[in-house]
Amino acid sequence: MYYKTLKKLLFKFDPETAHGLAEFALKNGGNFDFILNLISKNFSYQNEALKQNIFGLNFANPLGIGGGFDKNATMIKALNALGFGYLEYGTFTPKPQPGNAKPRLFRLIEEESLQNAMGFNNEGWEAIAKRVEKNYPFKAPLIANIGKNKITPNEDALKDYEILTQKFKDLCDIFVINISSPNTPNLRDLQDEKFIKDIFETMKNITTKPILLKIAPDMSFGKAIDLCSCAVQNGTNGVIINNTSIDYSLTPNAKDFGGLSGKLITKKSKELFKAVANELFGETILISCGGIDNGKEAYERIKMGASLVEIYTSFIFKGPSVIKNINSQIANLLEKDGFTNITQAIGVNAKKAI
Repeated sequence: MYYKTLKKLLFKFDPETAHGLAEFALKNGGNFDFILNLISKNFSYQNEALKQNIFGLNFANPLGIGGGFDKNATMIKALNALGFGYLEYGTFTPKPQPGNAKPRLFRLIEEESLQNAMGFNNEGWEAIAKRVEKNYPFKAPLIANIGKNKITPNEDALKDYEILTQKFKDLCDIFVINISSPNTPNLRDLQDEKFIKDIFETMKNITTKPILLKIAPDMSFGKAIDLCSCAVQNGTNGVIINNTSIDYSLTPNAKDFGGLSGKLITKKSKELFKAVANELFGETILISCGGIDNGKEAYERIKMGASLVEIYTSFIFKGPSVIKNINSQIANLLEKDGFTNITQAIGVNAKKAI
């Protein structure tokens, strides 16, 4: 009830201003232990059945916040207190950059979706590194989501990822390679097998931390499977399926730029995840993202093969209670199916597991 009132107020502001207000509150709230304890008491959900160890890391639950929400790693403590099992900060780039021209973030209220053309706006690696140093190592796994600068041509993109891997190899538990955002010109062109081979070879020579690839939802099943298979062959530790969509046929209310997220891409994301999971489940860790806003949807993705799931847009539309609701619903569904731990449910419906 409280968030419904707060949302009415926040939604009177343009989306980016509202995000800034939320960031201000979460950033400053994270400076006080009594506030963090109060947040945790009211919003987090603990259940032994949700705990698992992946990559040698302990995850209290399978639900994480997707890249793009905490671009500059300002909200780590508060987001953890709200109950996320892991946190992804970024996408950030070597050099600070302002991102694309405003307005660049739009609400599609009836569809409970967003459209963003942010363009990797962030403070750059130096400012973010100083901030993360104060929190790392952290109680929950931290994922660094890294991208290239807009001014960096694709032929030099590898250098940007190399720089960030070097600078953050001791400031995160996991890396995510973002080459799937639609908001940096030509970035998705890097979703080819040659670049995949080169980037994993480069990063693996620098760090032993797990490296994940995040893919776009707008490619064919066959291309997605081939790309993910190539990443597996070249050393990826996991794949996140998927980023935002540029399929503007999903709604007549879409702009002709930027990426769609939220309920509009639920079906598209689920179908792509299922296709990839049916081929690659058991060969790498799979993470599902896109249109997840309740425990039933999250649990379906888990049974399809997802070890972890991520949300973003549903956090905006449903508020912090969505975290507790999703995790508690997953726990109830596990119990209903006779599972004592989430690991028993992962992939039970994947074709390779049947």
